[in-house]
Amino acid sequence: MYSLYNRIYFILSVWVVVASIFINYGFAGKMKIVEEPNTFGLNNPFLAQGSRLQPKVTPSPVSGPVHLHQLAGKCFSFTESTYKYEFCPFHNITQHEQSFRWNAYSGILGIWQEWEIANNTFTGMWMRDGDVCGSRNRETKVLLVCSRATKLAQVSEPSTCVYSLTFETPLVCHPHSLLVYPTLTEKLQGEWDEAEQARYEGLITEQGYNNLLRDIFEEAGLLKSQKLNIKLPEAEVHPETHNSLQKCTEDYQKQREEIERLRALLTQHNIPFESKPSEAKTTVTATVKDQHLRGDNGLIDLQ
Repeated sequence: MYSLYNRIYFILSVWVVVASIFINYGFAGKMKIVEEPNTFGLNNPFLAQGSRLQPKVTPSPVSGPVHLHQLAGKCFSFTESTYKYEFCPFHNITQHEQSFRWNAYSGILGIWQEWEIANNTFTGMWMRDGDVCGSRNRETKVLLVCSRATKLAQVSEPSTCVYSLTFETPLVCHPHSLLVYPTLTEKLQGEWDEAEQARYEGLITEQGYNNLLRDIFEEAGLLKSQKLNIKLPEAEVHPETHNSLQKCTEDYQKQREEIERLRALLTQHNIPFESKPSEAKTTVTATVKDQHLRGDNGLIDLQ
C-alpha cells in the first residue's frame, strides 16, 4: 500500500512540473507577441515623419550643371559619433541623434536654395532656412569634391548653427564640370559677354559688373532673387467714375448749378466777385514770362 502511494505521489509531482513548464512558456510566448514597440525619442521610426521634420520653405528648383541633376531624388547618409546625417541634393540636409533619449534631436540643417559662385565656378551649394537655432536658422554649405565614389564624407560645424558638409562624387572630377558659363542660355551668355566688355573698357565699375552678374545668375535660377516682389494694389472701381459721356454730362450740369447757387448767395450778401477770370491779364503775364525764359531781352528801361 505504501509503495502505491509513493508511485501516485511521484506521478502527480511529474505532472505538476510539466504543467508549470508548459504554462510558463505559454505565457512567455504570448507576452512576446503582444509586446509594443518603444516609441521614445523624436527619431523613432514609428513616429510620423511630419512630426519630426517640418520644413519652413519649399526647396528651390534644380539648377546648375546638367550632369549633377541626376543626384536629385537621391539621399546619402553619414554617421559620426551619435549623429546620423542625411544629404538629399537639391532637397535638404537632416540630422538624427542616434539615442534612446525621449527628446533625441531630429531636425533639418538646411533646405536647398542656391549655389555659391566665384570666378565662373560653382564653389558650393547653400542649404538655408533649417530649424531654429537661437536667434537664427540653421544653414549648411555643401562642398563638392572629386572622388571615385559618390558619398557623404564629412560634416563639421565651423560656427554656431552653420554647418559644412563635404560631398564626394566623380561627377565633378572633370576640370570644366563646375563652370558656370556653359550652364547659361545663349541670351544670358551674351549679356555676360557685354558686361565683360563694358568692364574691360572701363564703362562700369567692378561693383557694377558684379551686380550685372548677379542679375544674370538670378535670372538663370542659380541664385535666389533678392528683389522684393511688391504687388501694387489694383485700382478700385468707384461708382462715381466717369465711365460714359452721359455720366460726364450729368456731373458737368451739377457743377454749373452749384456755381450759380454760390453766385446768388454772394450777391444776396453784397459780396463782390468776378464773374469771369481775367484771361487777358493771365495771358499777358504768361507771354512775358515765356519770353524771358527764352533768353536775354536786353536791358530794362527803368525811366
